[in-house]
Amino acid sequence: MFSKEDSRLLRQEFWTSFGKSFPRKWLLYNTKIKGLSFKFYFDTKKAFITLDLEDDLENRINCWEKLIALKNILHSDYLPDAIYEEEFYLDNGKEISRIYLPLEQKVSIHNKNSWRAVMEFFNTNMILFETFFEEYRDIIKG
Repeated sequence: MFSKEDSRLLRQEFWTSFGKSFPRKWLLYNTKIKGLSFKFYFDTKKAFITLDLEDDLENRINCWEKLIALKNILHSDYLPDAIYEEEFYLDNGKEISRIYLPLEQKVSIHNKNSWRAVMEFFNTNMILFETFFEEYRDIIKG
């Protein structure tokens, strides 16, 4: 069992190590589309990457329809296992739309032995996700 402080330090060490191992300027919140962001997620049970739509409902629907229209391209050319969830609820109860790709193995940010696999998963797949986004940004932005 880890104390909150131990857990915080391990998380900080992971993200610092990831940044040093794969130095790259990720898009994340800098998509130039209101409410659309990319995220990395890693906790004590799972790791995944996401494209989240968190804008008001009208803009979310508009953008989501475009992402649905591009679904076959995303699956065939970039991320075949990406999961689309039009209604996804965050831990705080907020409803968003999300496309995500989970790492299909048991990992924990508290287990340094799983860090390399997560870093490689993040790097490989987020590059593909961002490449898809850059290629189709004008369509998504509409």
